[in-house]
Amino acid sequence: MLITQSAGKFLKRNSSIQLGESQVDLSIPVVMGIVNITPDSFYDGGKMEDETTMLNAVENMISEGVGIIDVGAVSTRPGAENVSTKLELGRLLPAVQAIRKNFPDIPISIDTFRSWVAVRVVDEIGPIIVNDISGGMLDSKMFETVAQLQVPYILSHIQGTPKDMQDSPEYTDIIKDISSYFAEKYKKLTKLGVKDVIIDPGFGFGKNLDHNYELLNRLDAFKVFQLPVMVGLSRKSMIWKALDITPEEALNGTSVANTLALLGGADILRVHDVKEAVEAVKIFCEIKASIK
Repeated sequence: MLITQSAGKFLKRNSSIQLGESQVDLSIPVVMGIVNITPDSFYDGGKMEDETTMLNAVENMISEGVGIIDVGAVSTRPGAENVSTKLELGRLLPAVQAIRKNFPDIPISIDTFRSWVAVRVVDEIGPIIVNDISGGMLDSKMFETVAQLQVPYILSHIQGTPKDMQDSPEYTDIIKDISSYFAEKYKKLTKLGVKDVIIDPGFGFGKNLDHNYELLNRLDAFKVFQLPVMVGLSRKSMIWKALDITPEEALNGTSVANTLALLGGADILRVHDVKEAVEAVKIFCEIKASIK
């Protein structure tokens, strides 16, 4: 049996996050579609630099069943150089404005570690989800800002910074270490008044190949927090390096990894390929429904 009787009951909990006056239901796992407005992202850099191409991509994701659109304007791939806040906003604001105008009902997440960027986007288009790969480490004002904005926050784990995170990551016990990190950060967030927190163990962010697969194998350990869990495995090096292929060839491996993540309790799959992830969720739900 892939899901135990007790795990099945545990995963049936009703959960949602508040986004303005609406709720995003997470009782069934949700697919988050990646829209990178960057020239240098590891897989799709430069593919959505004009508005028409981007909007067509978003429309296609919606038709395939996406639940959230995640827009990023700064590459956080290993070794990535930082860009200015001005450049990030110059890329990000027109994109989220266009998405909100053309698809007003789709929840939007912004992939940023800068509190000022979050403020500007909320001022322009209203409530969004803040997806911070740094867990507040790269901007000391991020936690208080999301509290003031009253928007959902994705608390991600990272060891180091995007520029150096893959140099020599080390852990005593990766699950205990990341759990301690989440416990400390979540306490700070709740004390400030942040109501909706999603945790992301940060696959590939300061983890080597063995770390990533141990994390995937023990993903269910994070359910102790009773918080939604997001995973971002899509076409990452932990997949294509293990298979000795390229990111462009890693769709099948991504689908396998996403399915394992769902079995481990993932509530949100952050992906480049929406159709295949939605199909993985459907198969997972069939397995889950079979548990008596």
